[in-house]
Amino acid sequence: MELFAVLLLGIYFFILGILAIFGLHRYYLTYLYYKHKGRLPQDVPAFEALPRVPFVTVQLPIYNEKYVVQRLVQQICALDYPRECLEIQLLDDSTDETQEIAKAVVREYRQLGHPIVYLHRSNRKGFKAGALDEGLKVAQGELIAVFDADFLPEPDFLKRMVPYFFARRKYGMVQARWGHLNQDYSLMTQAQSILLDGHFVIEHTARNRSGRFFNFNGTAGIWDRRCIEAAGGWHYDTLTEDLDLSYRAQLKGWKFLYVPEVVVPAELPVDMNGFKAQQHRWAKGSIQTAKKLMPRIWRSALSPRVKMEASFHLLNNFAYVLMVVLSFCMPLSLYLRHQLRLQSILWIDLPVFLLATVSIASFYVCSQKEIYPDWKSRLLYLPLNIALGIGLAINNTKAVFEALFNRQSEFTRTAKYAIAKRSDAWQHKKYRSSFGVITLVEVFLGLYFSLAVVYAFAHGLWMSLYSLLFFQIGFFYVGFLSLFQGRPNVALAPSLSAPSVSVD
Repeated sequence: MELFAVLLLGIYFFILGILAIFGLHRYYLTYLYYKHKGRLPQDVPAFEALPRVPFVTVQLPIYNEKYVVQRLVQQICALDYPRECLEIQLLDDSTDETQEIAKAVVREYRQLGHPIVYLHRSNRKGFKAGALDEGLKVAQGELIAVFDADFLPEPDFLKRMVPYFFARRKYGMVQARWGHLNQDYSLMTQAQSILLDGHFVIEHTARNRSGRFFNFNGTAGIWDRRCIEAAGGWHYDTLTEDLDLSYRAQLKGWKFLYVPEVVVPAELPVDMNGFKAQQHRWAKGSIQTAKKLMPRIWRSALSPRVKMEASFHLLNNFAYVLMVVLSFCMPLSLYLRHQLRLQSILWIDLPVFLLATVSIASFYVCSQKEIYPDWKSRLLYLPLNIALGIGLAINNTKAVFEALFNRQSEFTRTAKYAIAKRSDAWQHKKYRSSFGVITLVEVFLGLYFSLAVVYAFAHGLWMSLYSLLFFQIGFFYVGFLSLFQGRPNVALAPSLSAPSVSVD
């Protein structure tokens, strides 16, 4: 009994220590942000002062987007840019009625004189990366802008972004910041918006302006076509083609630029299963990219600080694996320590867990303070934000192991329903996601932590309640929303209905 307790407690505190390191890294990114946020690109001309107007191709990859494709085309055709130097490609891989809607809206805007073309593939080879690659083969632009179906750039987007390619330093890619069309729709979208703000306000700025690698986010950015080609073009062997190409390009010596002042709003997922599918894709793709490129990164002549930050960036999702192990160990370790009268080391839990959670909270507080005048009111959502991150642990751990063991899966795009205000409904619409066995595990863990909470209350183990409640709420919130909002998957497992992707 005592040997088992020692082993379990050793694993438990070891994992807590590693998670605390991830927490310290958040502090480090925040430090880099405040140290370098004032380092702005030099000698960027106004659009009117450019020596020439470059030809821009705007690529719009879509797949079964019946609710938003018309809105997308309308917004892109409103871009204020010389038509003789602009080309818009609607890259449609759709297999449903989106095809007819897309053809009709393209026809309408072509008749109005807009330089837009419709390109449809009979298969989804390479998924989004394949569509972008096929479009690039016939594109005329020297600059390539990409927007996903739910992104709505302002008319002056190109005029604000293109001049950066004429700055003193030559850039291969310029990325704008994501905004949120529907962040006030629900508690979940509020929490999501804070998660994304941390990434786009703190992480991107810190990495880019301190000279570390950062990545194109798949949309709301512009590439120099020569950069794409020099890096080897779009590859299909990961689920995050944007991250993969970004790192390959920077390994080739191309410089990237992040412009947080230019904001492109997009639709946040409104259903938990759609959100989990998105997070699964991002987590799996980042580990696939790490497997593919980490050896090349560490063999390169890059500085140790760049290599180390790239490693934290690409391997960050391993924290979810540790979180899952911790989830199973925490209640059991609580019970064993109480039974063996080791209550004194319960005091270790709180400071270590606080180190991890407070670092996350402060990270997101800084992001909210930087961009919202009413940032204090948004802090009410921080506890849910932390709980949501914990609740995603099972979902994202599955993604990590699928990547590690080359488990094939399709590129599951995030469903968009044209949701902008609270009164908009989506439950009756097509593309509703299903839930599987992962959801049942999440609910089980919620119940598991409920027992631990009851045990802690009954025995006065107050120091452990802080962490136990976060885990209980996180797993229940993610699990029950998945059950109530989703359709049951008959096989309780993901089905493959399209060409698959794997990493060799």
